[in-house]
Amino acid sequence: MFCRKLTWLLIMLCPLISIAQSTPSYQDQYQLHIKKASKPVKIDGVLDDAAWAEATVSSDFIRKYPNDLVNAKRRTVAKVSFDDNFIYFAFIAYDTSHHVVQSLKRDGGHETNDAVGIILDPMNQRTTGFFFVVNAFNTQTDDQLDGTSQPLSLSWDNKWFSATKRLADHWIAEIAIPFKTIRYSNEKLKWGLNFLRSDLKENEYTTWTRMPINFKSYDLGYTGSLIWDNPPPPTTGNISFIPYVTGGANEDKENGEALKGTANAGFDAKIGLTSSLNLDLTVNPDFSQIEVDQQVTNLTRFNIFLPERRTFFLENADLFAGYGIPPIRPFYSRTIGLDNNGNRIPIYGGARISGNIASRTRIGVMNMQTGRKDEFASQNYTAVSVNQGFFKRSLFRAYFLNHQAFMTASEKAIKPMDQYGRNAGFDMNFANLKGTWSGWISHNQSWKPNINDKSGYSSFGFEHNTANFGFVLDATNVGTNYYTDMGYVQRIENYDALRDTSIRVGFKHLFTEMTYRINPKQGNILRHTFQLSNYNVHNPNNTFNENNTEFSYRFEMKNTSGVELSGSHTIVDLLFPISFTDATPIPAQVYNYSQTKLTYSSDIRKKFNFAAGVGGGTLFNGTYQQIVTKFVLRSQPLLNLSISFEYNKLKFPGNYGSTELFLIAPRAEINFSTTLFWTTFVQYNTQRNNFNINSRFQWRYKPMSDLFIVYTDNYFTDPFFKNKNRAIVFKLNYWLNL
Repeated sequence: MFCRKLTWLLIMLCPLISIAQSTPSYQDQYQLHIKKASKPVKIDGVLDDAAWAEATVSSDFIRKYPNDLVNAKRRTVAKVSFDDNFIYFAFIAYDTSHHVVQSLKRDGGHETNDAVGIILDPMNQRTTGFFFVVNAFNTQTDDQLDGTSQPLSLSWDNKWFSATKRLADHWIAEIAIPFKTIRYSNEKLKWGLNFLRSDLKENEYTTWTRMPINFKSYDLGYTGSLIWDNPPPPTTGNISFIPYVTGGANEDKENGEALKGTANAGFDAKIGLTSSLNLDLTVNPDFSQIEVDQQVTNLTRFNIFLPERRTFFLENADLFAGYGIPPIRPFYSRTIGLDNNGNRIPIYGGARISGNIASRTRIGVMNMQTGRKDEFASQNYTAVSVNQGFFKRSLFRAYFLNHQAFMTASEKAIKPMDQYGRNAGFDMNFANLKGTWSGWISHNQSWKPNINDKSGYSSFGFEHNTANFGFVLDATNVGTNYYTDMGYVQRIENYDALRDTSIRVGFKHLFTEMTYRINPKQGNILRHTFQLSNYNVHNPNNTFNENNTEFSYRFEMKNTSGVELSGSHTIVDLLFPISFTDATPIPAQVYNYSQTKLTYSSDIRKKFNFAAGVGGGTLFNGTYQQIVTKFVLRSQPLLNLSISFEYNKLKFPGNYGSTELFLIAPRAEINFSTTLFWTTFVQYNTQRNNFNINSRFQWRYKPMSDLFIVYTDNYFTDPFFKNKNRAIVFKLNYWLNL
């Protein structure tokens, strides 16, 4: 069966592969030569250095949004230069004296700020790159790119320098990126390059190369070329050492632990093995400064996926985390050093080698060792990944994962399945150069003690995406015994509320989605979007399990406001009883239910903006009502206040009960400058019976060197305001280049 699927997919992809080899490259149309500066550039937002007088200029930016049909309304000038230590960029953005900036906090992004950005692909393979953004008030945003047009995580941070200057009819951004910060080969004389600008007052996004409206502005498939007349300098002595110290006090009333003091120390290190291959080390890492997870209300039968925020796991994260599809990930780094409830397990240390060993070959090797905590034995985690590019924009990838627990004999007898878990797999991703067609096929296998069958996961599919039309198809088969000790599979664990246990059931699904967009050339409406999707699931024996059909219509206004109406119908053969209340669980049988939702979002450029939605319908054998709102007030750019509110009312017949779920999350952010911040985040969640206060002070006293003071407090919502635990900690780290 698998061979027949593979043959069918390869036949279907033959036209796509032909297109991938024959499509003309943007890099023949958009080229920018880079010249070496005669002396270092001073990063002060004043373009009076000799390098800028000598640099080549790019100034004909093209509109990307709200449509990709005309040139930019306002002119943008971009220049580039370099010396032995830095690659330099300069921008002149012609504008008014008024600027839209949401925050001075790092990683504020470009979509809601007046900003300029750089898309850099040093290996020029369209599979990995870097993204650097500066807004008009010199707030930095950076991230790694993985060659897709997926939303940014904005979790990767590194050291680079910038300055801006705001004048009456334009603003200037000057940027210096150390060669040590990026990964490249000094034998490559052509890099992928693009520039972007967001002009919020005009609600306009522009790029150097012509970027189709249906792709993200940072898509690597549409870069021009940065031409080096002389090879870029090789990096030498590329070592960064980042030690830290922490201290604090905590009290855990829920578990009867009295107030006690804590102290800790450790370090991270980054060592450049070559200009394109990096070794990362961490010893006794501490992530106390990381912001708390944003809580959500879960009305599904399965666990939810929370993003990784810890710094060590983020560089080149796509090498490990990109396998599978969003609901099924063989590797999910939150399984390392965190339990299922997000509580920390001590990590002794780890090492990771990642980067390019050849122009089209990337590797990743990671090993992490955790300590024992309560019922969790000490664990070792190993991950190996190899990516090989082929054609213009296609990729073959393979991985191996190993999890080993260091358990006592009695622990092995009680939990034999927890001794070890191993996974291996491959996938092939085909894409044409423009990215309008893509296809994939993968197979994954797991190994656990005494498991000999039903332990695989396979999928194949394709996607087509143009300015007006999009289509996605994905077919997946997950065996009941497919285990991912270092991964995440959303629906394989089925909770039986009657027996208070989880039962593993594999599944087969077919997901299809069609999108049609209308982009009016005139009027106040920017776009009409119609979307129809179907998710069909069968049990391992091919019997029916679930079918969900959704339809949505959205229109977006040119002033960034928008309205969306959506509806869904679900048929589910519930395998095990489920409960959303404290009453009798809903019985396992076939259910039909439907839901609708209407949402409105206002102009995000305004100092006060909001979004609101109402929904309702049926849920299994009961009724469902929902209200969701978010209000934002900012005093640009120093103060941001917001409050999110979600209310869900569930009512079931007879003895199945009813409940009202509240999630209220106010947030206050004070930006004293681009280096001094205070953020307080409160979350009141009745579903998790938790009221959390997290207040974080951050002083970036040198680039990438910080002092954090964090206060966190947790209470029950029922009984209200009964304390669970509280803590206050400080963390001081220092980024030292050797």
